[in-house]
Amino acid sequence: MIFPGFDAPGRFWRGNLHTHSHLSDGCLSPEEVCRRYAAEGYDFLALTDHFVGLYGYPIVDTTGCRHEGFTTLLGAELHSGAMENGELWHILAVGLPADFAPSHAPDFAPVEGQETGPEIARRAREAGAFVAVAHPHWSGLTLADARSIDAAHAVEVYNHGCFAGCDRGEGFHIADLLLSEGRDVTLIATDDAHFTEPDHFGGWVMVKAEENTPEALLTALKSGAFYSSQGPEIRHVELKGDRIVVECSAAASVIVQGAGSAARALHGQSLTRAEMTLERFVASDWLRVSVIDRAGKRAWTNPIHLAPDDVPR
Repeated sequence: MIFPGFDAPGRFWRGNLHTHSHLSDGCLSPEEVCRRYAAEGYDFLALTDHFVGLYGYPIVDTTGCRHEGFTTLLGAELHSGAMENGELWHILAVGLPADFAPSHAPDFAPVEGQETGPEIARRAREAGAFVAVAHPHWSGLTLADARSIDAAHAVEVYNHGCFAGCDRGEGFHIADLLLSEGRDVTLIATDDAHFTEPDHFGGWVMVKAEENTPEALLTALKSGAFYSSQGPEIRHVELKGDRIVVECSAAASVIVQGAGSAARALHGQSLTRAEMTLERFVASDWLRVSVIDRAGKRAWTNPIHLAPDDVPR
């Protein structure tokens, strides 16, 4: 059994799904943001400015920034309703239509009578967007909050801006708990770049698609045909009988995680292939893989969901 995305047709395209411009609280124009990502070798970018009345509910038209070798997806960071801690929801929506109707969200504080977070997430998904729960650690998200976003395709498990700005950049705990409850969610790494601090070019997705077009990329994102990275490459992951085989760029550690405390790790020098038995995972109905290089940079697969006979008991 091959992990999601690695058996899909096409090639991997590098992109960032969470970015801001001066049309909300970033400091650069949309054109300059796109130029910088293209110059850094990215294949695509989603500009996701804050969808609140303070900024005129922007869904920024970046179609003019597309050129040979670089494309863009329209999107926004949606805000509506209160989480358990009383703060406003942050929900990433990539692939929104340009005419997506605003919620009643005048600013960054919840107000009476506005849509809830689950409601605006569901509306975005129904409009065709790829929906993710943004920066769970930064937001102070509870498990109950996360459970409520039933329209989410993904959880933002690494946010480089939140890492740089307050050392609260991860969301793996929430994602793993949802997976262990049977939720079918994928894992994305992003920048959340504002270009006001070193919050850019630190986390991205590698999406497997036949074409670098918005339509092909969005379809692949929704199907889970991608992995996330800070630098390392993951080239193939497959279950073979009672073993897992991982092929990657040079790594110091390859780690397999499952439900609860289930994990296996292989450490070495310049590992490009790792093979491990799965006896630690007989009680887990999902697996995911982390690859870590000598500099501590990581890459992460999406989870694979296991049927009872997938891992020999």
